[in-house]
Amino acid sequence: MSELKISDIQRMVDDWIKKFGGGYWSPLSMLAALVEEIGELAKALNSIEGGKGCGNMKALVEEIGDVLFALTCISNYYGIDMGDALKKCVEKYTVRDADRWIRK
Repeated sequence: MSELKISDIQRMVDDWIKKFGGGYWSPLSMLAALVEEIGELAKALNSIEGGKGCGNMKALVEEIGDVLFALTCISNYYGIDMGDALKKCVEKYTVRDADRWIRK
């Protein structure tokens, strides 16, 4: 698969929801799904980093995709441009933490 822009990801998820999902879930149901997927991501990461289990990169990749899908659904529901939200986040950290990190 070729590289995707964030806008491509949002469009791909929206197209899938319209075709197969029957519409977006309620906001709290989408949040619950996101939290569930984050828990599964934590389990996969814990397994890789020497916690319980034997580590499985395939599971980690799958769970990252699931988290991204769930977060994209919430963003789409509210009409939030994820690229713009990320830019604002990086700008916030850049200003707030200007003297916190060593620049390379």
